[in-house]
Amino acid sequence: MSSFPATANAADVALSNDEQQRLEAATVRRSRTLDRRELLAETLVGGGFVAASAALLAVGPGAGSASWPTLAVLTVCFAVLARVRFDVGSGFTVPTQLLFVPMLFLLPANVVPAAVAVGFVLSGLPEVLRRRRPAARLALRLGDSWFSVGPALLLAAHGGGIAKVGDWWLYLAAIAAQLTGDFVFAWIRDAIHGEAAPLREQLHEARWIYTVDVMLSAIGLLAAFAAAGRPALVVLVLPLAALLSMFATERRSRIDHVIELSQAYRGTALVLGDVVEADDAYTGDHTKGVVALAVEVASEMGLDARGRQRVEFGALLHDVGKIAIPKSIINKPGPLDDDEWALIRTHTVEGQRLLDRVGGLMRDVGLVVRASHERWDGGGYPDGLAGEEIPIEARIVACCDAYNAMTTTRSYRKAMSAEAALTECFACAGTQFDPAVVAALAAVVASQPADVAPGA
Repeated sequence: MSSFPATANAADVALSNDEQQRLEAATVRRSRTLDRRELLAETLVGGGFVAASAALLAVGPGAGSASWPTLAVLTVCFAVLARVRFDVGSGFTVPTQLLFVPMLFLLPANVVPAAVAVGFVLSGLPEVLRRRRPAARLALRLGDSWFSVGPALLLAAHGGGIAKVGDWWLYLAAIAAQLTGDFVFAWIRDAIHGEAAPLREQLHEARWIYTVDVMLSAIGLLAAFAAAGRPALVVLVLPLAALLSMFATERRSRIDHVIELSQAYRGTALVLGDVVEADDAYTGDHTKGVVALAVEVASEMGLDARGRQRVEFGALLHDVGKIAIPKSIINKPGPLDDDEWALIRTHTVEGQRLLDRVGGLMRDVGLVVRASHERWDGGGYPDGLAGEEIPIEARIVACCDAYNAMTTTRSYRKAMSAEAALTECFACAGTQFDPAVVAALAAVVASQPADVAPGA
């Protein structure tokens, strides 16, 4: 079971700016009262769940047909497991599959969604009583319970009862119904919130979360077999919950470290970017335009979190080495002579040398900076790399750098139109630029509003 808007895996050492902001915003959001859009989302999604679970109770045998001690034990154990949260992106996943699967067989199936909702509410009560979370946020737990409806319907239609080894097809159908329902209703909730991430990112995160759910479902099914006729045996999964809680705490600590490290790298990059801008106003403005465009192109090409961050920092710092070049050459109003060009071409190596001294992630960014003036046909500098020998991040920065330069006014010529600049990029695809990057650039430019300045 999961609750998210989806993002790339939060435990990646690299976090893009958007991902870091969503992580931090999610932490803040969990401690505040519901805003208007959240109230609307929970009224629709949570209210829909209440209606669905009530309908199931009305058409089935009802809670009165269940053993109350069994119902109480399973619900309390479910609440304990729901308190073990693994942070993923701006949401979380919980190991409740260990109890949810046995509940489907040890209780009347139509009662299970209501029991799941009660368990979730119980799991959140300690934070409410300690005033760490507003009581209104318990309403979100109703919407989080939608994942239980699909499997409960299937088991109820099948007649319920003790889990049987031969019913493997039913178990596969139930897990498929669970994951589908969970994803759909999480997406609906996030869409109403206005926080839905792109579908590609949602699927990326859901893959991690649902892999965990499927693996824990196998253990839950084993617990269901073992507890047939002896429901109290389900408490034996609680030591496993304690172990998972230790892992969850370690993961939270790691994510906090990742955010802190990412902020440090971002701060370093921004300071260096400010140095470039203070050193030369045009280079600073040009760099901002390249960053905005390059990040969009990277997303269009499907780069992961690490790749997008290397593109972002590489675009921000691709001209950092120019601080070592005399201003008389940088701002020369006419063409450069051979010696001046030779000196200009050292700025990529100077940029890499500077970033290597910072270390860590910046060493990777330094490779992007060094290769940002290589050409697809091998005619670039400083190393004469060709084709896919050039890091994809550097290929993106190079193309966006050239496009931005063409669409902004330089000391020696006026800006070109977006159409003319794209025509030039396509003419150079396969020689100067990676054709796939040019195609992605064209798609990004085409998606921009007509009133957006071409080089902005």
